[in-house]
Amino acid sequence: MNLPVYMDYHATTPCDPRVLEAMLPYFSQQFGNAASQGHAFGWHAAEAVKIAREEIASLLNADPSEIIFTSGATESINLAIKGVFELMAGKGKHIITVATEHRAVLDTCGHLEKLGAEVSYLPVQPDGLIDPEVLRSAIRNDTILIVIMYANNETGVIQPIRTISKLARQQGIFFFTDATQALGKIPVNVMEDGIDLLACSAHKIYGPKGVGALYIRRRNPRVRLTAQMDGGGQERGFRSGTLNVPGIVGFGRAASLCQNEMEQDVKSISRLRDKLEKAILNLGGTQLNGHHLNRLPTVTNISFAQGVGNQLLKNLLKVVAVSSGSACSSASPEPSHVLKAMGLDDKAAYHAIRFSLGKYNTEEEVEFVIQRVRLTLEEMNSEMVHIQDGLKT
Repeated sequence: MNLPVYMDYHATTPCDPRVLEAMLPYFSQQFGNAASQGHAFGWHAAEAVKIAREEIASLLNADPSEIIFTSGATESINLAIKGVFELMAGKGKHIITVATEHRAVLDTCGHLEKLGAEVSYLPVQPDGLIDPEVLRSAIRNDTILIVIMYANNETGVIQPIRTISKLARQQGIFFFTDATQALGKIPVNVMEDGIDLLACSAHKIYGPKGVGALYIRRRNPRVRLTAQMDGGGQERGFRSGTLNVPGIVGFGRAASLCQNEMEQDVKSISRLRDKLEKAILNLGGTQLNGHHLNRLPTVTNISFAQGVGNQLLKNLLKVVAVSSGSACSSASPEPSHVLKAMGLDDKAAYHAIRFSLGKYNTEEEVEFVIQRVRLTLEEMNSEMVHIQDGLKT
């Protein structure tokens, strides 16, 4: 077993060796620009992009023409939200989202508010789920977009996507979901789920960093966006710029492997997650954050007793890679906005740790982390007792 043990798979995943193998030729032998249609190098690159587009579309049950390649989920989120707002400016300016969204959504909405958008930030219940009736009551005549993530990156809580999409469809409102964490962990089907726009990223499904995709529905209804990047008109004009062919090939291969192996991988990951979670919760002074059933099978978010959790995290990081929340917010000293929106006070949110597992974790690693958490807590408690005894004397 190699140290440190990696249990931060919701931040990023290692690249599957088979993905890397598929990518390598497009750095050297097949290095053509996919937009160069006058010679074989360009043709080979374009064909590779076509295949990758089909592989990602298949994973989502979409049409390949509905997949637009970007630099990652953050760009996809920006393109979707800003693109709809700008295009629909004459019809409305109201956007509905949720307080527990990823910062890429919240900050994009905040930017649009400066440009005249009106944004409703819906609360969540203590288990992290939204109340569909609260959503229904928030809809206005000028609502143009509902933005609700598929599954939360910190707690894994899965929102009632089909209920949300049905509400949106009934009111003629576009529905966009950030499925970055859900993809590859649970089935995501844009047709059955009624999704109009969807963001995802390769590096969450054992693909490379720096490449993502935006699903844009073409029929019933047809979704139109205003491009946010101008230039050569690549990607149906929605996203100009030279395509990252090696990254796109890797994304496609990762999606294909995911489609074939997800069910088997998730069974193993879920079993290890449950074992880890049960052992830690049995230590006492702990609390599971988020719905205990309606969540991803790959993550557990646990708050530890005040004065313990943050110090435990610091001690664990020497041998275990875990986090206190989103990787994009880990540099912030502030407690998780997700947990605070669920009703936790600052101290409880500050002393939470996210353990997220992946397909390369082993039984041995889980046993090691359980033992490490137990021993570290015992040492910390012993030190606290010693300090208290010293104060008494």
